[in-house]
Amino acid sequence: MKGKKKFWLAGMTALLSISLVACQSNETTKAGESGSEKDSSKKQTLHVAALESAYGKDMWTKVIDAYETANPDIDVQLTVDKNLEEVISPNMKAGNYPDIVLLATGRKLALTETLIKDQALEDITDVLDMNVYGEDMKVKDKLVPGFTDTLATNPYNDGKMYLSPMFYSPTGLFYNAGLLKEKGWELPKTWDEMWALGDQAKAEGISLFTYPTTGYFDAFVYSLLLEAGGPDFYNKAMTYEDGIWESPEAEKVFETIGKLAKYTEPTTVANANDKDFTKNQQMILDNKALFMPNGTWVVGEMGEAPRADGFEWGMTALPALEESGDQYAFTFFEQMWIPAAAKNKEAAKEFMTYVYSDEAAGIFAEAGAIQPIDGISDKLTGDNKLFYSIYDSGAKAGMGGFAATEAVEGVSMADTLFGTINSIVSGDKKVKDWQEAVEKVSDQMRDALK
Repeated sequence: MKGKKKFWLAGMTALLSISLVACQSNETTKAGESGSEKDSSKKQTLHVAALESAYGKDMWTKVIDAYETANPDIDVQLTVDKNLEEVISPNMKAGNYPDIVLLATGRKLALTETLIKDQALEDITDVLDMNVYGEDMKVKDKLVPGFTDTLATNPYNDGKMYLSPMFYSPTGLFYNAGLLKEKGWELPKTWDEMWALGDQAKAEGISLFTYPTTGYFDAFVYSLLLEAGGPDFYNKAMTYEDGIWESPEAEKVFETIGKLAKYTEPTTVANANDKDFTKNQQMILDNKALFMPNGTWVVGEMGEAPRADGFEWGMTALPALEESGDQYAFTFFEQMWIPAAAKNKEAAKEFMTYVYSDEAAGIFAEAGAIQPIDGISDKLTGDNKLFYSIYDSGAKAGMGGFAATEAVEGVSMADTLFGTINSIVSGDKKVKDWQEAVEKVSDQMRDALK
């Protein structure tokens, strides 16, 4: 499920002090160490901290080994843990910080968000103009355009980067490509074509749409906002500009979801919870519904599930709101950052450039961890090639979420904007009331902006 991957796909890398090494000796290791200690008396020590996600920890050991070979003046101490926040937080409170951390936003303990709110991250904008370690190319020229210009990397919207984009996972509408081929149905490029396909499918007893849980509407709504008003409008929504959710652009988004609710498979709401969400995903495999919003992790998540004859995964960006309009596919990505209190910031920045090298990217890709490096889709095969080439066929990439705010008691934009959709589908709430509630929450969050 997305919550597991987002985070899931959420960070990686950590390091600890000697006291932590003592109490976590089975987790904190010298990469490549085997019985005998390396002579590190003349080397600079770099503390790297990483979350152990679905990609596993071996890829980090291999990357560190490769980096130490390429840069023999560095001695890397690596900590990898599934509960990274719980491991490094006590040491950080004691003043012992990792030099560089791979840990994304969107996790339950919200350590990265806390550091953002406390302005405790190092400005790493200069890394973009540094050469990738061992290569004659700047970091900014290696990355896919757009990945360093969002609130997910520039949380204060001040033109400075504090979090570097790492492993990413495109999202979109997943479907059975085999079914569309069998029926001779064209993949809809606009929402008008989507409604027409929904009517065709309904005539054959197939619903147009389902969703695992309302939490999966985050990327869906973000993509619709971008389609409706473009990046500038989107950033205004993400920074809670007054009246933005009452605008004509926002109206299109709410109306589209309201109409889609009428095409949603009737049992969806009953199963749209953390326990039964796979039942909704199964509808795609059983040809009971055509499309669902999801991320690339769904293939593995449903890997052992039964499926209709001829089933073939397909993934597409959201249809455009108008003819010749933009189609967006939102992407989530993990972030790498340097604590402002780190002791070896320059060495950390140098290592940060290395993780974008062909050598490191190849190691990560073998574990299924794909970085936003230009041309990466050419090196992929199978389902991954399909998913990660979504932007090669004209779809635009959407990125970045809501701006950081102080906590507002009893108020949640996620609950109001996404969680309410169950009530829209069931008919318990009207779209207009939903829209008004979102604008009200936006007003409250705006007053709490950092």
